[in-house]
Amino acid sequence: MRIGVPKEIKDREDRVGMVPGAIHELVSKGHEVLVEHDAGKNIGFTDADYSAAGAKIAADADAVWSAAEMIVKVKEPLAVERKKLRANQLLFTYLHLAPDPEQTQDLIASGATCIAYETVTSPAGTLPLLQPMSEVAGRMSVQVGAQYLENAYGGPGVLLGGVAGVPPANVVILGGGVSGTNATLMAAGLGADVTVVDRSPDVLRRIIATFGTRVKTAYSTRDTVAKLVAQADLVIGTVLIPGAAAPKLVTREMLKTMRQGSVIVDVAIDQGGCTETSKATTHTNPTYVVDGVTHYCVANMPGGVARTSTFALNNATMPYIMALADKGWKKALADDKHLRDGLNVQGGAITHPAVANALGLALRPMETALAA
Repeated sequence: MRIGVPKEIKDREDRVGMVPGAIHELVSKGHEVLVEHDAGKNIGFTDADYSAAGAKIAADADAVWSAAEMIVKVKEPLAVERKKLRANQLLFTYLHLAPDPEQTQDLIASGATCIAYETVTSPAGTLPLLQPMSEVAGRMSVQVGAQYLENAYGGPGVLLGGVAGVPPANVVILGGGVSGTNATLMAAGLGADVTVVDRSPDVLRRIIATFGTRVKTAYSTRDTVAKLVAQADLVIGTVLIPGAAAPKLVTREMLKTMRQGSVIVDVAIDQGGCTETSKATTHTNPTYVVDGVTHYCVANMPGGVARTSTFALNNATMPYIMALADKGWKKALADDKHLRDGLNVQGGAITHPAVANALGLALRPMETALAA
């Protein structure tokens, strides 16, 4: 199969779909890989590195998109990239379609087969291709939250861990999944006063078993969330419903009760965000203020630590890329029901129930897509 790796064009997105080592694996199996010029430059990979791994270097994005049978990316294709997609082409990347009707309609119109990293499942019920970036984003959320609590960044001048005789910052983490657990690890490690909120008793038990008395837990209700965010210096939103839009746990009315200069870091922004006032931002312009509360809603947070993120992502995606290349998408999906869960768009129709439900669109049964 001919596989294309274009350079990412989202604002300050320096991750790349494949590292040279991954490409070497594909080339050794007889596949051809086209990598756009300078695709990995900003994380330390030169065109010579990719050539040494067996890749062919394409002069520009058009050369990659026009020649490749499968495109491997990191972030969802932007409008200019979606115009390059064609019927019978395979796209393997993060999509996050539920809050993005424009992208969804463009993918439907393209006729391409689109498999989303974030809805591929595992036998354990986890999301193995979302997990590494959730780990990164969860850890980053505490770093950036701590930064924006500083005076120089418009904060009230609160040190996350406090010092002797001065209490630490109050951190509320909404969701105890992968991102929430990693945020808890960082916040508790820095000495913050941390409360994790979730609706799953099993998740709350796991948090207690992992962190003990260093971390408090709370069952999620509207009243509980309202009381906790009113006392918080930093709120980190990590709630995820696979394939669907994130629930709005923090309302505008709750926001008005928060302390001036407090910070919200919405890790769930890829799926629309979990506060009513969340809107996607970029690394260039990462924050905005509503009712005196700083919102950090960067939609590609892991892109801020692109080298670490690229390796972590590649480690997870490589077996699936290999299966798709070796077998073709139909047989690969027929053989692996968990990879099949990643199919979001195929042949001009939505094939993932959560995406169809979120956007009010007709669902094409997966069996029909595979039989087409």
